[in-house]
Amino acid sequence: MKRQTLPSAFLGDYPRLLSEVSRTGRLPRRDELDAFRELGERAAECGHGLQSLVGLYLGETRRLWSTLPGVVNAGRDGGTEGHVRTGEAVLCAVDAAVAALGEGHERAQRLAVRQEEGERREFIDDLLYGRSDLSRLAERAQRFGLHLADRHAVAVAAAGEPYDDVHPAVRRIERDLLGRFGQRDVLLSTKEGRLVCIASSGDSTVLDAFARLAEDPGPGCPAAHRVVLGREHSGAGGVVRSYDEAVEALTFADRVGLHQVRLSAEKMLVFPVLLRDRPAIADLVRSVLGPLTQARGGAKPLLRTIEVCAAAGYVNAEAARRLGVSVRTLSYRLERIKALTGYDPGDALQRFSLETAELGARLLDWPDTEL
Repeated sequence: MKRQTLPSAFLGDYPRLLSEVSRTGRLPRRDELDAFRELGERAAECGHGLQSLVGLYLGETRRLWSTLPGVVNAGRDGGTEGHVRTGEAVLCAVDAAVAALGEGHERAQRLAVRQEEGERREFIDDLLYGRSDLSRLAERAQRFGLHLADRHAVAVAAAGEPYDDVHPAVRRIERDLLGRFGQRDVLLSTKEGRLVCIASSGDSTVLDAFARLAEDPGPGCPAAHRVVLGREHSGAGGVVRSYDEAVEALTFADRVGLHQVRLSAEKMLVFPVLLRDRPAIADLVRSVLGPLTQARGGAKPLLRTIEVCAAAGYVNAEAARRLGVSVRTLSYRLERIKALTGYDPGDALQRFSLETAELGARLLDWPDTEL
């Protein structure tokens, strides 16, 4: 590949510096090094790589070497000592100038990265909060590799500690995703301490890979305790809807104490449906489960029994194992539930009422919170 040629304007006073250093042996002054830092920064802003910039300076050094006053004078004297002294002084100046160029170039790169991250965060906020007109939003989205006219889905991960842009897990997940999929209609960002991944619906493998990486980001990085995949929707509003569904499902999962790490918002639509008519679900909980408060030890052990029996498919041996009790104790609890509530866990329809009421109780934090 042909190396990029940089304009000689990026050399600044470098030829003059080499000439003086070869003659006097002095070190580069602070103001001269500051000027090289500015040149390195300007080169980065113009899109020139550090390798090309260093190549320009080394090429200029090679071109000027035989004409430098110190080198010419050392040749006239005919001794090697002058050549060595001049060479050391010039190489020291070259090293200092190149180091200053690198500092300036790196400074500009860091600034560009921070600016890019700031713009991406602003875009994410505008997208997920709907704070910009759709045409402008779609135009900005293309810069980040999203085509908002398509269908997208959003995944949200939460860990024991908040995610931010410099979190090691975020950097590792982003590097792995981009290394595998490239800029393929996928955007990763942090929001309110959570890690958010937006991907086109045709790239469900992206969200699956994101979930796996969040669950196991590698040594030294905390694993997500919950990852929720939102449903697919089209347009800019579809991204917002998928995100809202994922966050809502995340909230419900924590509220009811689900043990699964990876969840689908589509499989949890029952929760917002239950809470859509809060007075009705509260009345169901009071009517069906209220009598359990009369049990010795309160309602909680019997509520837990209903929850675990449902999760175990009403296989008594498995339910008893999960509860840490004997099958005989479990049978006694089921009889107490039937006697107190009038609902028989062995009857399919009555069992459904018990399970729905128990789920509502978890959502409403009953009996700790009065209905």
